[in-house]
Amino acid sequence: MIYRGSCHCQAVRFQVEAPESVEVERCNCSICRKAGFLHLIVPLSRFQLLAGEEAITTYTFNTGVARHTFCKICGVKPFYTPRSNPDGIDINVNCLDELPPELSIVDFDGQNWEENAHALAHKSMDE
Repeated sequence: MIYRGSCHCQAVRFQVEAPESVEVERCNCSICRKAGFLHLIVPLSRFQLLAGEEAITTYTFNTGVARHTFCKICGVKPFYTPRSNPDGIDINVNCLDELPPELSIVDFDGQNWEENAHALAHKSMDE
């Protein structure tokens, strides 16, 4: 299925291909917990930025591998390049216009990222 989404002001718009049934992670690391990000990691080939490249700003910290992308206008982070899957993209399910029909939310221990990141590696691989 093709899902469309955006930041709050809709300056940044995108679409992503994902199944009807998805499992997303609720991470307890410092940035995800504070932002309320629900992770849908997919291969980059399944993502398309539709509008707003000029409205995106990027924030990095710690190792600098993760590239957190925010709308310069409204401040919402609709997607980013995750440290666990730098070859993929991580969509904030909360920014989709419509939620997948079958959505399962699982907890991910990002506070202990080094011990748990391997559990996400498969999510950015094309099948």
